[in-house]
Amino acid sequence: MEQFIDQPRLPKFAVPKRYDLRLKPDLTACKFSGSVSIDLDIVGHTNYIVLNAAELSVDPGSVSFTNRNVSKLMKPSATNLVEADEILVLEFSETLPIGTGILSIVFEGTLNKKMKGFYRSTYEHNGEKKNMAVTQFEPADARRCFPCWDEPACKATFKITLDVPSELVALSNMPIIEEKVDGHLKKVSYQESPLMSTYLVAVVVGFFDYAEDHTTDGVIVRVYCQVGKANQGKFALNVAVRTLELYKEYFSVPYSLPKLDMVAIPDFAAGAMENYGLVTYRETALLYDDQHSAAANKQRVTIVVAHELAHQWFGNLVTMEWWTHLWLNEGFATWVSYLATDSLFPEWKIWTQFLDDSTEGLKLDGLAESHPIEVEINHAREIDEIFDAISYKKGASVIRMLQSYLGAECFQRSLASYIERFACFNAMTEDLWAALEEGSGEPVNTLMNSWTKQKGYPVVSVRVKDQKLMFEQSQFLSSGSYGDGQWIVPITLCCGSYEVRKSFLLQTKSGTLHIEEFLSDKSDAVSAWIKLNVDQTGFYRVKYDDNLAARLIYAIENKYLTATDRFGILDDSFALCMARQQSLTLLLTLMDAFREELDYTVLSNLISISYKVTRTVADAVPDLLDYVNQFFIRLFLYSSDKLGWEPKQGESHLDAMLRGEILTALAMFGDDLTLNEASRRFLSFLDDRSTPLLPPDIRKAAYVAVMRRVSTSNRMGCESLLRVYRETDLSQEKMRILSSLASSPDPSIILKVLNFLLSDEVRSQDAVFGLTVSREGRETAWKWLKDNWEHISETWGSGFLLTRFVSAIVSPFASFEKAIEIEDFFESRNKPSIARTLKQSIERVQINARWVDGVQNEEHLADVVMELAQR
Repeated sequence: MEQFIDQPRLPKFAVPKRYDLRLKPDLTACKFSGSVSIDLDIVGHTNYIVLNAAELSVDPGSVSFTNRNVSKLMKPSATNLVEADEILVLEFSETLPIGTGILSIVFEGTLNKKMKGFYRSTYEHNGEKKNMAVTQFEPADARRCFPCWDEPACKATFKITLDVPSELVALSNMPIIEEKVDGHLKKVSYQESPLMSTYLVAVVVGFFDYAEDHTTDGVIVRVYCQVGKANQGKFALNVAVRTLELYKEYFSVPYSLPKLDMVAIPDFAAGAMENYGLVTYRETALLYDDQHSAAANKQRVTIVVAHELAHQWFGNLVTMEWWTHLWLNEGFATWVSYLATDSLFPEWKIWTQFLDDSTEGLKLDGLAESHPIEVEINHAREIDEIFDAISYKKGASVIRMLQSYLGAECFQRSLASYIERFACFNAMTEDLWAALEEGSGEPVNTLMNSWTKQKGYPVVSVRVKDQKLMFEQSQFLSSGSYGDGQWIVPITLCCGSYEVRKSFLLQTKSGTLHIEEFLSDKSDAVSAWIKLNVDQTGFYRVKYDDNLAARLIYAIENKYLTATDRFGILDDSFALCMARQQSLTLLLTLMDAFREELDYTVLSNLISISYKVTRTVADAVPDLLDYVNQFFIRLFLYSSDKLGWEPKQGESHLDAMLRGEILTALAMFGDDLTLNEASRRFLSFLDDRSTPLLPPDIRKAAYVAVMRRVSTSNRMGCESLLRVYRETDLSQEKMRILSSLASSPDPSIILKVLNFLLSDEVRSQDAVFGLTVSREGRETAWKWLKDNWEHISETWGSGFLLTRFVSAIVSPFASFEKAIEIEDFFESRNKPSIARTLKQSIERVQINARWVDGVQNEEHLADVVMELAQR
């Protein structure tokens, strides 16, 4: 048996073909029982059957294997459940005959509270607390529900039967074909599924209402939610129906199941899960309330629904062969969700907003402790940590870069060919590249291997010399050092006008471009602005020499550049400043050029950068903090004055989102007028929750403003906000409050808030939303994490939510001493599920510390800051 221990993959001598699965959840005792008969193909000589099982009690006497050819019933001589490796090893006294047979197993388990496997979620029905039974099997937790070959390549069909209380709704991947009621129980049988991986099997049992619609080709679509909330599901329902129609056309393949159910689950660790035909969601990602949801909530519902429905093709129909290729699922679904959203709501300018996702990928991939898009996975316990910005956001960004390079029509045609070729089967990254290479005639495999098989990305430095543009690429690292990576970089540039463009592949470390090749008026070369990475379609950063940087500032001030290019210049400058390849003085001068900016995405990034700059100045030169705050208040007052506090008739979706972010920023920087007005409106809201003075889009701004004035001697605002939290049943409102509570500058209030996160009043899925604490509360939060680590580690287990506690509380520090202290604390508490996150978080602390050192030594910074603040 030892040969099966600590192996990354199951042995290949038995291949599952079909599961006949029966489950009986007990929602009162929070247990379940079950039986499974698995059609197997024995393809190699063996005395063993090895499959996955975890946290199950298997009845050894129930286990048998019947070979179809000789009708021989075989019982294992030994049944061993190896919990450390999550495998069930069945040893037989004689060699199993080659050919097909049936493996039968009876088992029991617990409906756990870990939000993985077969678990329980709680909700209220008619004023009574109830349990529902829910499955969450991705990445490798089907084994916690039934013994199975829990690897994506082991596709099989599934025939599922449930025994449940007769009054409950019972859902699975396929439509119901029969219900038989027997007293208080009913047996629900479902159609047999097409071939699919175990991580996509799903079951949900509970009280639900639903809203229903259908596509033009007859696919029934339903949104299930808690009783009384059906109206909140109608927006997502409309999005889903339209998105299925859109994908049918884009992929040239219709949706492959007869129905699609989408279910809002009160306790859900991720945002959503693409189970085949039965997609599960957090309530915040599926439900939309016309009166109390914000524009940002509507946008999130749209993108998440579009993402999960993309998986019905890219992931469910065509499935990754192994978790190394996770990015094929997640990167692609992220990219295409923006394609769908742009088609449904073009006024949202969602491709400009996509740059926020791209930036998240760039930030993580700028760490030495990043990982390649295609990352080797050697054990199931390593999988959770790669559900990160590399797999999702860098993955989506390199797909966007490739689509831009190949052209939209060629890309779509080749993609449809790929899906048709691998439908119902498994694929690897190379299979996608082969299809795109075949359809385009371009060297896609060679080009893209440089982006998926190595971590990191380049910074392309550009300067003008003797009427020539000189380019040089090197690996960008946020630490300020340079790596040794090299990429095939699709360079695009424009000069003085978007009419004057040039594109080429930079395949070496350096390159040269003669300006006269694309600029008819040579005199323009002396003064024309030059922008690389046009529309930010490339996953790389650009560093301009001082002359070119000055020209771009001029172009921004004179509104010559698109929003995407303004965003790119700002974001690259910030990253270079943080890596100490550019001065903070230059960054602040550039930020000042955005004083009349009104684009949502650009301003949103400007706000994010201003928060980071403020923290760094506070650590490096605290005497300048008031001046920096004044500068940022002045910077955002222009857009604040344009937007005001009140929604305007006919205003855009983006204006509604921007108003909230701008007012939140002004509150954070201590603008008295904003703080006073927010307090006035919040008091009105306390008296009347439907007051027009505090619409959903600005509630977070008001909540943050209230908490900025909360202190030990004046806790009233905090208590009032907690009262709102306790009285609302809207998950989105609870999230707004949780994400605002730790804004207080008073450490004692921060401690009260953090302890509240661990109370029974906050669902364990939601606690992570309250971990973004004010700068003044960092030390309190770190001590709290240490004091409560055992409880936190046990409660959030090995799931990715645990990593959020580490990154949120550790990453904001900015001293080498603190980095050592953090390492020392976790030396005896580290475990595989947080190892990568911990290394990344400590690296961020070291990067912050180096940046603080650089800012402390920067000449003329004080003069520039004071001048900008007083203009």
